[in-house]
Amino acid sequence: MRPIRIAAQLHPQQGAWRDLRAAALRAEALGYDIVYTWDHFFPLYGDRDGPHFECWSMLAALAEATSTVEIGPLVACNSYRNPQLLADMVRTVDHISGGRVINGIGAGWKERDYTEYGYPFGTVGSRLGALEAAIPVMLDRLDRLNPPPVRRVPLLIAGVGERRTLRLVARYADGWHAMFPDRPDELEPKVAALRRWCAEEGRDPADIEWGVGVEPEDLDRFLAEDGQILVEMGFSQFTLGFNGPDWPVDDGAAFLAWRDVRNAERSGAAAAFAP
Repeated sequence: MRPIRIAAQLHPQQGAWRDLRAAALRAEALGYDIVYTWDHFFPLYGDRDGPHFECWSMLAALAEATSTVEIGPLVACNSYRNPQLLADMVRTVDHISGGRVINGIGAGWKERDYTEYGYPFGTVGSRLGALEAAIPVMLDRLDRLNPPPVRRVPLLIAGVGERRTLRLVARYADGWHAMFPDRPDELEPKVAALRRWCAEEGRDPADIEWGVGVEPEDLDRFLAEDGQILVEMGFSQFTLGFNGPDWPVDDGAAFLAWRDVRNAERSGAAAAFAP
């Protein structure tokens, strides 16, 4: 069984860089496994024209500031960067961090980002097609860079499309971010689809780390009602969202304690069945 892992997604909006940096360091000190950011150009909520920072520039700075926590985008938008350039950025930040980068990617969805920055928005189908074409190109470039990444960088793919996105997860991904569900049963058809695609691709679904997100205002309810259900479904990574200007990562302390208890129980169960 995979250990449960807890991530803090620091929404890079509505606050100052120094405070976001402090929140990342606090998350590391508290014992979060991962610190994510997101890849947008404007705030997603609150003041739509409020303060906001770019994803990969921030990740490079966080790679230098932190020392143990994994870091990455949840997730980078494939449309915003040439896949070979993105591979080089991932590799570079991986070196800055000493081998702690997660390469999160998705097809993109926020129309304002596209229109204001001059990217063609297209359709869901065209963006998925671009992602399908880009992933093998990106992975090939990662394999050819000199120096190579410090470690084999895990690829995280986000999305729940049953016909195309989950096939990409089954084919390429080390991690899957499902969504920010309102209820666990929303994910049942997605899990079934992923299992079907894994069978077709000849992969064990357990080789992929499954993750979901938790909205900032929903932490207590989610932990009390949904957490164990999702673990039983096969999910083991839980991402807690935190917004500026304060990024209150201490609010996730109960999740971290829950993780530690569940991981101890799972380790004990595994030891009991060991030959």
